[in-house]
Amino acid sequence: MSQIDRRTFIKLLSMGAFGAGAAASMPWLMNNAYAGSHAEDFYKLPMKGDARILHITDVHGQLKPVYFREPNVNLGVGDAFGRPPHVVGKGLLKEMGLEEDSIEAYAYTYLKFEEYAKKYGRMGGFSHIKTLLDQLREQAGGQDKTLTVDGGDLWQGSGTSLWTRGVDMVEASNILGVDVMVGHWEFTYPEEELLSNVSLFKGDFIGQNVRVKEDALFGDEYVEMTEKYDGNGLYDEDSGHAFQPYVIKEANGKRIAVIGQAFPRTANANPPEFFPDWSFGLREDDMRDLVKKIRAEDKPDAVVLVSHNGMDVDIKMAEQVPGMDAVFGGHTHDGIPQPVKVKDAEGGTCLVTNAGSNGKYIGVMDFGFDEGKVKEINYKMLPVFENMLPADKEMEAYLTQMRSTKYDEKIIESRAEDRHFNKDRVGKTYDEILTEKLAIADRTLYRRGNFMGTWDQVLCNALREEYDADIAMSAGVRWGTTTPEGEWITMEDVMTQCSMTYGETYANEMTGEALMNVLEQVADNLFDPDPYLQSGGDMVRVGGMDYTIEPGNKLYERITEARLDNGDPIDPKKTYKVAGWAVVNRTPEGRMMWDVVRDYLLKNKGDDDVLKLEKINDPKLIGVSDNPGIADYQGELG
Repeated sequence: MSQIDRRTFIKLLSMGAFGAGAAASMPWLMNNAYAGSHAEDFYKLPMKGDARILHITDVHGQLKPVYFREPNVNLGVGDAFGRPPHVVGKGLLKEMGLEEDSIEAYAYTYLKFEEYAKKYGRMGGFSHIKTLLDQLREQAGGQDKTLTVDGGDLWQGSGTSLWTRGVDMVEASNILGVDVMVGHWEFTYPEEELLSNVSLFKGDFIGQNVRVKEDALFGDEYVEMTEKYDGNGLYDEDSGHAFQPYVIKEANGKRIAVIGQAFPRTANANPPEFFPDWSFGLREDDMRDLVKKIRAEDKPDAVVLVSHNGMDVDIKMAEQVPGMDAVFGGHTHDGIPQPVKVKDAEGGTCLVTNAGSNGKYIGVMDFGFDEGKVKEINYKMLPVFENMLPADKEMEAYLTQMRSTKYDEKIIESRAEDRHFNKDRVGKTYDEILTEKLAIADRTLYRRGNFMGTWDQVLCNALREEYDADIAMSAGVRWGTTTPEGEWITMEDVMTQCSMTYGETYANEMTGEALMNVLEQVADNLFDPDPYLQSGGDMVRVGGMDYTIEPGNKLYERITEARLDNGDPIDPKKTYKVAGWAVVNRTPEGRMMWDVVRDYLLKNKGDDDVLKLEKINDPKLIGVSDNPGIADYQGELG
């Protein structure tokens, strides 16, 4: 979209936003006995100190309340063994001082998920997040005493974020009052779309580790594009920073330096065609120099990092970069109620946090200062329960208006022959498309966990059926909401699993040897003891094949006993038909993943509308039975 088109789009969405027809969602507290008596105390959090930072991350486009089951497998290796976030279930509750059979057990673990989901309901949703943020600002003494930061992965992960190219999320974030954000999946929109969104965003989009490539710096075309968007994309021509590396923000008169860190491995994890002019990286040395410079020249009261590194990487960086007071982390979707206290290389203390995903939590950190230094820090993470917080009327009105937008070429700027565009949906509103009922889940469908999830099995089954493939592979991304057992699977559920700008599917031929090498390399990205060498995702999902994995082994020594569903062992010399989607290095010719999954669900549900999964391809795990990051595993443990 051109910049004027995008601004016009926002204007159109906002028209009528405060009309009488913009009713709130389900009445507050109507269906939850617990909520009525506990909500006021649960969310009472007077500020302890002088300034408050409010943190959300990894929303992945989820503007409406969702179900999201936390992992029962989150293995820690090396120094991360047994350290949060690599403790799950009852172990996590004990580590964090929380009670079993409690509302916190539902918020932070997978325990009794089906029972608790019925009892406590959905979580998150921007209307409820806005209500809670406003309460927390008021309890701090006013919005001017707070900062609100977002850790990235905000603009991607839903049907509406895809169809509006992230504009829906930008406007919702402006209503929410986000002051600072960083990026990862934001970079999977083409550069010009991202720059347009940044110019529409009322806060600061920052990143010390995003640089303009040298050839782009000397190209008129790139410079002209950045000028079109108020200089965004070329913050400093001398240093090559595409965006501000940091900002100084005031909260209650205290000067807080906020440094930004985009996902360092964006160029490896996502298609470079979307960001041909930018490079990424960890850039630890630059971070160390930047912190020193800020401390010496800006003399702030505090220095904090808003990061999309992933929690293990944040912990290592906090150890090796002196001078940071706190890290507000993202990427790995870890809902950890208490921060990890880290000693840096010069003996200082840094608190490392991560605020989960899908809008489930708000991290609240209060700073107390004395003579220009941090004297004390108090932290609490608050789960966002739909049934315990009234919907903010302004946000709810905006969402209602936005979802009433009609799907057509004008809005999504796509030609009818493009694979992204589906002519059958033209004329329908976003809400009509997304609320379509497809099938009833025969079990809880979830994605999060180091290995196979039940939603992943649905995706793999759909791919195998589409291409009559022996095996299907699906990326181990951590986004995607949960559908409880017995609930209708809607098109919105499908889009939360598949929505991205490169959702094309494919099938190709692979030898057994090549297949095993891929599995080994992905496993090494996940289980290398050095967090700087990890990707931050989960193991690639494989349908139609079982295997055994020993995470503690070395590269090319982890995967054994690979067999097809029919029992035939994987032959290194034999060729197999393998289906997949979301390719990083090329654009396949197949149908979009969400259409493939929709058709699979409609075709394979029974007369009772229930989709029955005959088998889950859980791998057998060896050498992890004593790891606190595993509990109640559905597969086998050796």
